[in-house]
Amino acid sequence: MVSAPSQRVLARLLVVASVALVVSCGNDESPAPSITVGAGDSVESSVLAEIYAGALARTGARTAVAPRLGGRADYLAALDADRVQVVGEHAGALLAHFDEHASVRLPKEVASAVSAALPEGLVVSDLADGADLRPRVLLTAQAAAHDKVRSVGDLAPHCGALTVGVAATPGLLPSAGKDRVTGCDFAATVAFPDPAALRKALLAGEVQAGLLSGPLELAPGAADGLTVLSDDGYAVRAENVLPLFRKGLLDQRQIKKLNYVAGELTTDELAAMIRRVRDEGAAPGDVARAWLDDHAL
Repeated sequence: MVSAPSQRVLARLLVVASVALVVSCGNDESPAPSITVGAGDSVESSVLAEIYAGALARTGARTAVAPRLGGRADYLAALDADRVQVVGEHAGALLAHFDEHASVRLPKEVASAVSAALPEGLVVSDLADGADLRPRVLLTAQAAAHDKVRSVGDLAPHCGALTVGVAATPGLLPSAGKDRVTGCDFAATVAFPDPAALRKALLAGEVQAGLLSGPLELAPGAADGLTVLSDDGYAVRAENVLPLFRKGLLDQRQIKKLNYVAGELTTDELAAMIRRVRDEGAAPGDVARAWLDDHAL
């Protein structure tokens, strides 16, 4: 017969064993990702999300991508609610979203203004100096030659007599809806459904200037017969890529990794990745992984 004290000891041992079994069974399940990178509905957003998630994973972090969260307001709401912890953005559009009255235009100034305008709990790291997603200003080659217009600054004295056509390039992050050319108060603005329609209208004289979102590499043929005006003075506000994330989430090693991504990413490479996904049906994760490998990131 087992004594009462022995029974109590045996009971305690069985409880401990049961708890250990429960913990062991729970540990058999894969832990939830510690960092979820959000992606909106655009191809660019999905590519950037995969790049950031892949780069952070290579620091040892557990990462996942939450795809197709919607437009800017949707994925920023997910970030605010901590359903995702990182998103890719354009500096100028992000600034316009949080501070519609901001007037700065140069990349570093825009980055600083974004940091100041962000709600408590959100921060950014380095912007990608080489990834310039600003809208491009277009004229017909004949008009540019006739008026000796080579830059946006040269165009300024003529803007009041011109109607400008605007078009979004498919696949890009959404603009803030406030794209403008500083110093150019156009007589009227007409929206077109795509770059091809804008080009046709320019060549037909229906509009006299064009504002095309993003780099021409994403709209092949959109500038045929047209002149792309230089904009060294950033009359069109900077739209460099940068990551937005929750404050206190990333350690210094992980932030440094995102800064390395910013230092390597270029307009041409990002456009090529977007086109591979948009036009060829490549998987964003595969495209991002290949880019990270190519840059030893």
